[in-house]
Amino acid sequence: MIDLLIIGSGGAALSAALSATQNGKSVVVLSKTYPTASQTSQAQGGINGVIGSDDTVQNHISDTIRSAHGLGDQKSIEFMCKNGSDTIAWLDDMGVAFSRDQDNNIAQRKLGGATNARACYSSDYTGLKILHTLYDRALKENIKFLNEKIALNIIVEDETAVGLTYLDIKNSEVKTIKAKNIVIATGGYSGIYHNYTTNSTATTGDGVALALKAGCKLANMEYIQFHPTSIKGTGVLVSESARAEGGYLVTKNGDRFIDELKPRDEVARAIYQKIQDGQSVYLDLRHLGYEKIKEAMPQEYELVLQFASKYLDKDLIEIEPAAHYTMGGIKTDMAGQTNIKNLYAVGEVASNGVHGANRLGGNSLLEIITFGKYIGDIATYSTNNITNIDTLLEIAKIKEEENIKKLFHSSIKLDFYEKRDNLGETFFKNVGLFRDEKKLNIALKHIEQLQDDIQYMGVEDKSAIYNTNLKEFIEFKNMLEISKSIILSALYRKESRGAHYRVDFQDEKENYSFDTVSYKIDDDIKIENQN
Repeated sequence: MIDLLIIGSGGAALSAALSATQNGKSVVVLSKTYPTASQTSQAQGGINGVIGSDDTVQNHISDTIRSAHGLGDQKSIEFMCKNGSDTIAWLDDMGVAFSRDQDNNIAQRKLGGATNARACYSSDYTGLKILHTLYDRALKENIKFLNEKIALNIIVEDETAVGLTYLDIKNSEVKTIKAKNIVIATGGYSGIYHNYTTNSTATTGDGVALALKAGCKLANMEYIQFHPTSIKGTGVLVSESARAEGGYLVTKNGDRFIDELKPRDEVARAIYQKIQDGQSVYLDLRHLGYEKIKEAMPQEYELVLQFASKYLDKDLIEIEPAAHYTMGGIKTDMAGQTNIKNLYAVGEVASNGVHGANRLGGNSLLEIITFGKYIGDIATYSTNNITNIDTLLEIAKIKEEENIKKLFHSSIKLDFYEKRDNLGETFFKNVGLFRDEKKLNIALKHIEQLQDDIQYMGVEDKSAIYNTNLKEFIEFKNMLEISKSIILSALYRKESRGAHYRVDFQDEKENYSFDTVSYKIDDDIKIENQN
């Protein structure tokens, strides 16, 4: 039996895998894509870390707490910020190609909501450079990867995780794996906002759905961060590095209307309000000049040229907000422990209190590496006394095989691809930047109808070989699995706080300084608050 099974293969997963391997533990990384395709590669702006003399750890802590709007966990925040310099040093020693200043020190830029320039960066490829470096090291350490496998269900006995059933995408076979400990590191759930998100098509909330079905509690699922600047009509992100380097947000007549480096929730709402009022909003970098843009933002330059046929140094770039990052997720303590024994979660899939109501720019990469290392170090020391694991896995395997067989033989009356598009539009319009009870109830009724209609959906492709139709239907079911938790949590929180903004309750209320906790009982979602 392996010591540690990690579901997911992004920055958090690879950091955990390397940490556990360095402790002599056996590790398997299971992923439905390949590591280099993970969402970490799209984190462009930088990774926070106090490494300069003009900044302090206390400043970083204070900025993070302020951004969290009273929902952050002090212990988790302090751990992350105090370990920031060590995390940067670990990545630097591993060979991450950070940009350098004139004294050959790691270059830093100021991102939105920060009081100091503390985001270490590699042009605008920061997440990609980190991810490739981690993956290269993992290959050198001979860590075992099971790619193109989609997790189906975590097997739990006596409130203890003992293994996993998964689908091999290459041949549609159901397989099992048992492990002493399991870490979920599958990323967030912004993919629910299909066609209205900067995330890849693979970011469909699979890990959160896995945890919910296994009996885990979720926290603060209503908190979704909308990035202010995606290229209009594409969902292609223009990194915060563009504004960090001095870019302006302007209307068609060139008027700036907000401080570009305010927290993302404020900037995104200001942009969306302009759009709702019938105005177009643009990103203006023309004053920076070609040389600076190509040095600091080479990726943004090429993306804008490819997807908007515009030049950053010559043209205004029309932008709009899009769902980008999820602060909610599987409820864990600082050590990543869920309420299921031997089951951990880390990274964007988890809610451990470091982001609270609104994530500070530059903290996402810091979180996944810092806590990934930490959890990989400690998660392999749990034990269990379950003796019938093989029998449990075999029973679960047979059940999943029957489910897949039914899908292949089902008659299809509704197209789930059309329903997926409808889901994304419904969420963006009703569970988006501006919410109210009427809109949220519209979204809730839509979800309940989809849950009733799922029996009439299925897969048209009956081939067993690389059946992406089957994979995408499983992803759609995962999105539906967690959608109700998001909406009910948003209805429960009758206030505006951070990224959760309700036009019918616009004030932040002291008596709502709690986590919104959701969990499943008898196929229904229950909501409660927890301090």
